[in-house]
Amino acid sequence: MTSVTLRNVCKAYGDNLISKNVDLDIAEGEFVVFVGPSGCGKSTLLRCIAGLEDITSGDLFIGDKRMNDIPPSERGVGMVFQSYALYPHLNLFDNMSFGMKLAKADKGETKKRVDHAAEILQLGHLLERKPKALSGGQRQRVAIGRTLVAQPDVFLLDEPLSNLDAALRVQMRIELSKLHKQLGSTMIYVTHDQIEAMTMADKIVVLDDGFVSQVGKPLELYHYPQNRFVAGFIGSPKMNFMSVFIEQAEKDRVMVQLANGKAFWIPVDGTTVTRGERMSLGIRPEHLVPCAEGDACIEGKVQVVEKLGHETQVYLNLSGVDADFIYRESDTLNIDAGDNFEIGIPAHRCHLFHSDGSACQRLFKEEGV
Repeated sequence: MTSVTLRNVCKAYGDNLISKNVDLDIAEGEFVVFVGPSGCGKSTLLRCIAGLEDITSGDLFIGDKRMNDIPPSERGVGMVFQSYALYPHLNLFDNMSFGMKLAKADKGETKKRVDHAAEILQLGHLLERKPKALSGGQRQRVAIGRTLVAQPDVFLLDEPLSNLDAALRVQMRIELSKLHKQLGSTMIYVTHDQIEAMTMADKIVVLDDGFVSQVGKPLELYHYPQNRFVAGFIGSPKMNFMSVFIEQAEKDRVMVQLANGKAFWIPVDGTTVTRGERMSLGIRPEHLVPCAEGDACIEGKVQVVEKLGHETQVYLNLSGVDADFIYRESDTLNIDAGDNFEIGIPAHRCHLFHSDGSACQRLFKEEGV
């Protein structure tokens, strides 16, 4: 197991800066996920760690060794790409052992490693088959097995599940989590799917336009986002936002007024808040409650109802809110498009953001964080 450290790492293509002043500490044995929208620089950063891209400035350490000028083959990393990249004319054994054969490794050691990787990935009975005879999930496991056979110090995985259907993605998420626990290796995983990030990661790195927007455990990012970007990106459905007027601000609470004139206190750090300013209040769809249980009520017209069986998602049109306002009920709900619907806002579940997107620290202590 090996740690990975990035210090002020930048990557540019000409005048186009992709990764911007990235500082990260990835501990030995951690499963770290880089997450963010398309074009935020997460795959570029992973390729810089692998040595497939040169770092423009800054320092990269794997263990205690500076790796900026070390070729990929000597970094002790193994990479699993989005594409399976299997040789169609070779069987599974030969695909998984190809790298060791190129390195002219001992045949007995090669077979031992392939058999061990195949056992971990439940591929032992398929080693004589060729890729065309495998399912998508099996092919992805072969690609992972090929990296596993090389026994790298650090595993790098670049959106390895994006080619799979929804059911296989769930299955492979579980398999990768099991594999990490079994190996105890350092793993860095890139995805744009925040659900993958939440369910698999020990630590999430949220990237926004090349910058690290926030780093933390999944529930830390969910309950205590440091800015509006992270708040809106982490969670599905995404957080609701509405404009509010600040009536009063104290050290440990702020009184906000909604568009309907209703005002209530929310428990956030008010030391940076000014009376009379406009701010953005955030509340997650699953944290909304029936009107009688909330500290304030809002009413809107139902636009769309998604009845999923185990839950119902209601999309509302609210005054003063540009996008649809989503209410999530963890059960069936007898409601239809065109109805007027009231929901309650619990103050302790609210988030408050300045106009620059920075968050006021929430003071309510969530369980398990």
